[in-house]
Amino acid sequence: MESLAAVDLGSNSFHMVIARLDHDTLQIVDRIREPVRLAAGLQDDGSLDEPSQARALEALGRFGQRLRDFGAEQVRAVGTNTLRKAKKSRPFLHAASDALGHQIEIIPGREEARLIYLGVSHGVAGAPARRLVVDIGGGSTECIIGDSFDAVAVHSLYMGCVGFTKQFFSDGKISRKRMNNAKLAASLELQPVKAALRKRGWERAIGASGTIRAVADILSEAGWAHGTITAEGLAKLEQAMITAGRLEQLDLPGLDPDRRTVFPGGLAILSAIFDRLAIDEMWVSPTALREGLIYDMVGRIHDEDPRDRTIDMLSTRYSIDQAHADRVQETALGLLGQVADAWDLKSPDDAHALIWAAQLHEIGLAVNYTGHHKHGSYLVASSDLSGFSRDEQLLVATLVRGHRRKLESGYFDALPSELQLDAKRLTVLLRLSVLLNRNRDPENVPIPKLEADDNSLLLTFDREWLEAHPLVHADLEREQKSLKPIGFRLDGFELE
Repeated sequence: MESLAAVDLGSNSFHMVIARLDHDTLQIVDRIREPVRLAAGLQDDGSLDEPSQARALEALGRFGQRLRDFGAEQVRAVGTNTLRKAKKSRPFLHAASDALGHQIEIIPGREEARLIYLGVSHGVAGAPARRLVVDIGGGSTECIIGDSFDAVAVHSLYMGCVGFTKQFFSDGKISRKRMNNAKLAASLELQPVKAALRKRGWERAIGASGTIRAVADILSEAGWAHGTITAEGLAKLEQAMITAGRLEQLDLPGLDPDRRTVFPGGLAILSAIFDRLAIDEMWVSPTALREGLIYDMVGRIHDEDPRDRTIDMLSTRYSIDQAHADRVQETALGLLGQVADAWDLKSPDDAHALIWAAQLHEIGLAVNYTGHHKHGSYLVASSDLSGFSRDEQLLVATLVRGHRRKLESGYFDALPSELQLDAKRLTVLLRLSVLLNRNRDPENVPIPKLEADDNSLLLTFDREWLEAHPLVHADLEREQKSLKPIGFRLDGFELE
């Protein structure tokens, strides 16, 4: 029986879910919510103010106590819209990871939407297969169309309950004019995706997360709806808020005091979604992003990693020579196995990154042979890579660009500091693997023996093979010069 934990660093609240996996059955055993209001601390220059950082670190410290006995492979922690928008946030992320005791990933908006849909799909068993899922967060709103467990259209919009409340109701006053202005702003955000969503259609609209659950609770308590959200009930709630006039005068049974301060903005967004998408009724899901993270982890445990499917789809789309990519991958893993201990590349994440880069290293040939390493890096960095965090995507793009030609000093500086050394070493292994397979020979390439120091490698080859491949020998000599700018040495090639 294995325990898994998911941590969602949302723009309004931080959430943690702990589940127990027993013979393929998942059982939620604990939930913790901390109203951090991170988005409220996002300044005009993109920095996070000190009070919001302090609230975040205190909350993560409490989460960390609960996760003290969890291994790295049992926990996924992700940051969403506010941390995507925050500038110069690396020092805070380091402190946050230290407080939690686990690494924190920043995920793209489309990946957030995919995970939300995955979580909702597992929480609404028996619902019609074609669904519209809406999740109003603190800093963004996700709208997803899906069939069964697969999201087929995902949209992450830059509007959330914290930002909209701050923009339109900052002094606590609620009026018809302010509500209409907020709804108009939300409608403008929806405009670019409205036609695409309505064209695909859906059998049932489902809402997720705090704002939508709060609306459903209020409508139920008031007798304006029964377990769902209706357009009629939403209009009555909107009028009740305008009649109250101010945030502090809101007396709505079912509204949590922690949510009161961001509720008007969330309601305006939901009302606009009902209006623009012509929704009459919305069901409410008990699950969302953090449950999606848990189910995604279960998929990885059972070798159903969505990242592998993404790489396969890219390989097919760009007509990559699969047999050659597989040979480069096999060589790369053979080299990695020899240096994993010396170079501290024992994490599954290291092997995954090397595999994905080996599979995609020739993706740029779809653009042009000349500079194909640069074209390939751009394609990887700019594509929607389902399942990948922002740093994972950047790492693979960096490896793809670095698989050939000279490397400049500072090449790895764009990566987070904690990834730079691993990236340099993985790049060396990928370059050697590509070099050894340059002939594209379907016969297996003999893997040289490696002896690794911190920034150097000694390679030992089979004498007959190397003498029969003079081009490889010449390439290895050039490679010695190519690696010098990044402070790495190939110390020579012994024969046996």
